[in-house]
Amino acid sequence: MPLRNQNKPPVNSPPSPSNRKENLDEIPVDKRRKIGISKMVGPANNVRTRQAFSVVNSGPDLGGGRDPTANATSECGSGGSVEFTREDVESLLNEKMKGKNKFDHKGKCEQMTEYIKKLRVCIKWFQEQEESFKIEREKLQNTLKSAEIRESEIVAQMKNKEEELNDVIMDLRRNCASLHDRCSKEEAGKLAAIDSQRQEKDTRIAAERSLASLNEELNKAHEELSSSKQKITSLDDINKRLQEYNTSLQQYNSKLQMDGTSAAETISRLQKEKTAMMETLSNLRGHNALLQEQLASSRASQQEAAKQKELLTNEVGCLRGELQQVRDDRDLRHAQVHTLKADLDRYTECTGKSSAELEKLTIRTNFLEETCSCQKEQISLLQHQLSVANDKLQLADLSVMDKWTECEEQKKFLQDLHNRLAEADIQIIEGEKLRKKLHNTILELKGNIRVFCRVRPILPDDDCGGAEMAVVSYPTTTELLGRGIDLVQSGQKYPFTFDKVFSHEASQDDVFVEISQLVQSALDGYKVCIFAYGQTGSGKTYTMMGKPEAREQKGLIPRSLEQIFQTSQLLSSQGWRYKMQASMLEIYNETIRDLLSTSRSSGPDLSLGKQYTIKHDANGNTHVSDLTVVDVCSIKEVSSLLHQAAQSRSVGKTQMNEQSSRSHFVFTLRISGVNEGTEQQVQSVLNLIDLAGSERLSKSGSTGDRLKETQAINKSLSSLSDVIFAIAKKDDHVPYRNSKLTYLLQPCLGGDSKTLMFVNVSPEPSSVGESLCSLRFAARVNSCEIGIPRRHTNVRPSDSRLSYG
Repeated sequence: MPLRNQNKPPVNSPPSPSNRKENLDEIPVDKRRKIGISKMVGPANNVRTRQAFSVVNSGPDLGGGRDPTANATSECGSGGSVEFTREDVESLLNEKMKGKNKFDHKGKCEQMTEYIKKLRVCIKWFQEQEESFKIEREKLQNTLKSAEIRESEIVAQMKNKEEELNDVIMDLRRNCASLHDRCSKEEAGKLAAIDSQRQEKDTRIAAERSLASLNEELNKAHEELSSSKQKITSLDDINKRLQEYNTSLQQYNSKLQMDGTSAAETISRLQKEKTAMMETLSNLRGHNALLQEQLASSRASQQEAAKQKELLTNEVGCLRGELQQVRDDRDLRHAQVHTLKADLDRYTECTGKSSAELEKLTIRTNFLEETCSCQKEQISLLQHQLSVANDKLQLADLSVMDKWTECEEQKKFLQDLHNRLAEADIQIIEGEKLRKKLHNTILELKGNIRVFCRVRPILPDDDCGGAEMAVVSYPTTTELLGRGIDLVQSGQKYPFTFDKVFSHEASQDDVFVEISQLVQSALDGYKVCIFAYGQTGSGKTYTMMGKPEAREQKGLIPRSLEQIFQTSQLLSSQGWRYKMQASMLEIYNETIRDLLSTSRSSGPDLSLGKQYTIKHDANGNTHVSDLTVVDVCSIKEVSSLLHQAAQSRSVGKTQMNEQSSRSHFVFTLRISGVNEGTEQQVQSVLNLIDLAGSERLSKSGSTGDRLKETQAINKSLSSLSDVIFAIAKKDDHVPYRNSKLTYLLQPCLGGDSKTLMFVNVSPEPSSVGESLCSLRFAARVNSCEIGIPRRHTNVRPSDSRLSYG
């Protein structure tokens, strides 16, 4: 590390860091060198009894017990030398102010001023001494780090070399093991060959013995031949056979000899291979020994590297000593030059020696001056390197300060962003609360039971021509625009007014826009019920379900579910987590059927099916016993369930509709939400109902089972009318239990639910009577007042969990 601000002249006040660099440039070179010498000698000898700065100058020496700061003011201005010892510092600290008398405040003040100046000089000296020690320690640390890095590199190289040698040794060991295995196999083969040779030899001896016995028998046969000529012919045959057998024995003997020869050759060949393998094994052992020697040499080189590290450390110390010696030599040469100049002047004035001696002295003086100039050049070079290092250090300090300032600015900016984000979250939560409050206030002002009217368009198979305009018309006045509908029957006009009237030109999207706010209330914690009413073929099922496979023709049920899931995902950023459960049932012939049950009875005969019971709890929640309830997490799951329910729903053909719904379809979505930030809970229910179509028996032409279905549908719708009329009259008794439909919808019709009814109207002239009845019933429903909707919410305890009744 470079030296920084080592020896600035003492001043009356501590200098700022910005002035240290300027003061360093004004210090003489010799003065800086002396500072470095005192700094290096002090730590090396671990002597702190005398730590001094020495400056080569013509000023007086401040040693010998004299006050070191006596001429502090003049020396600060002229760059004089100041030298402190432990005794000087102690005497300075123990110095007391003395005046001529106790009232001599002016004298004491002057002494105090001088004493303060002395203290400043002493403090400045201590600061510079401490800074020089720090710089020297940094230098030593850097040198030690470089030596350690070099040592680590050598150690790493040694480790790599050792790993390579270990790999070679392992390969050699594996080769040696394979050679041993091969030798053992060859030995086993050799032994087997010897055994086979021994067995062949035994066989040959046995054959020779048998041959000898045959020869004896042949001799006996010859004797018998000579004694018995009568048997010559038979004996000649026997002789021929014996000769052939003898020949075969001789051939077998020759074959055995050849096999013995080949076995001997095989044994000799195996012996040669064994000898070659033994030579290879000896070579491998020699190579292994060589590798062991290399490993030992590598370890020795590693030890040598460690020793080299120690030598480098010692060399650093020696270089420092040599630098000190060079500085001492330079001072000595300066002193010699001054001495020689003084001697030359004295000799010239006193003795008048000859010019030859003077020339010799001049030559010697020039030589000494050249030596001194070389030393000065070296000192200037070192000084230049020191200034360059100081510049680099200053640039590094500035860069660090810039980075630090930039980091602080980034931290402040990040903290500001966090604060703004927290404020935005608070504003979002407050805005959401205000939106919910205003939204529900608007819906309450519009009425608890709202009625929308929708006129379906003319279908291609409707046989009415252009008679639609003569049957249905829409007022164009400002007051009734979009809210009024006129129905003409037998030339008489019947006007009706509802919350919203959709003409035959309205699309599915136009209809859903009007009820989207009501669907949003389900996520806010309110019970919501939407049901479609009207005669058969008026478009109820199209309004509620539509055609889910076509995006533009989706009905209210799939669109409402899409909005529920999309909004719940958006609210997750505000800490809301929702859990949803779906169930689907139909009321067919006053009997409840589970459309999601896998084991439910099929067909109209339900005698073997389950008996479902409707129950209402104290909180106004409706429960159906044994009903299948499915947890849903996405619109895809609900769409699959809707498709399953549509396939299971009871439909039939009548004269009024090719495929008429013969049951009341009820879709229920239970919603439970928890806000993790505010610990708030909401519970709500969304009921979406597609009622069966009302129709007259004379017009539907139903018989048999269809007749029973029509009677059950008309009875349940009549019970619904009775309930609505009783609520409108505010009767004490409301006949909810007259029908399964009305008993199921009791919380929606007479409780704290937000209810919306769609009355669907057919534009056919032949359906004017049914349409008039439907509109009158809808007008009566629109005039009903039920309880004020109540939001079902509470603050969640710390250990609460989502649950459903």
